Amino acid sequence: MLDIAPDLRIIDVTHEIPAFDVRAGALALVRAVQYLPEGIVLAVVDPGVGTDRRCIAVEVENAVLVGPDNGLLAPAVAMIGGPLRVHELTSTEHRLPAPGPTFAGRDVMAPAAAHLTTGVPLAALGPAIDPVTLTPALVPLPDDEGDGRITGEVLWVDHYGNCQLNVAPEQLDAAGAHEGDPLEVTVYDAGGGRAAARRARWVRAFADAKPSELVVLIDSYGMCTIALDRRSAAAELGVHAGSAVTVAVEGSDGVAQEGPEVPVRLGRGEARR
Repeated sequence: MLDIAPDLRIIDVTHEIPAFDVRAGALALVRAVQYLPEGIVLAVVDPGVGTDRRCIAVEVENAVLVGPDNGLLAPAVAMIGGPLRVHELTSTEHRLPAPGPTFAGRDVMAPAAAHLTTGVPLAALGPAIDPVTLTPALVPLPDDEGDGRITGEVLWVDHYGNCQLNVAPEQLDAAGAHEGDPLEVTVYDAGGGRAAARRARWVRAFADAKPSELVVLIDSYGMCTIALDRRSAAAELGVHAGSAVTVAVEGSDGVAQEGPEVPVRLGRGEARR
């Protein structure tokens, strides 16, 4: 990229996405994109490399996102207003000679991103494509049973072992919980069997937790997160991204149910959580 654009300024958002985990990459991107400066965003988590999946560039307001057409870009594009134009990266003039087809991030997408920074028009990189034909992302929805129990899943485990859920604080409010109230957190094993139930408390900050007390708080992305103060909740509970979790007003007996997944497409107004 620096060969193509020597004055290019590169911001490395992360190289810590688990191998092959497109959803983790999509979550990292949607968290970061609203804070990035105007410019070109390159994102590559591409287990389908070398197949007929497309490499794409998506123009949005004040940016172009470059990546594989596997759902990786969809949540971020939806968050920042939807696509203005989408082009497939087919131009042989704007890529590196490839000794094999298995490193399109290096040979196709990175050169395309670099060329865009030099003023190469988006249309020069390949033909326009209809956003409706692009691969959507699948976003899991929690199952609100309406009786004080909300069954969702762990979306993200951060470096500290805090477990972000796909549960919004408004859902806890609707279930009758308030900050400071006791809750019951139940996690499930891979087969859907009940693995553990723990008493927790809804708090405002990590430091509000007592020693060894499991807590639920609202994280910096506005979602409910299970945590321990200065300890890994993920390690203690034995959970990971994708684990089913029920959060209930204390006394409810949650039963694991698999929440539906809905598509988030690149078209304007079609993102749903």
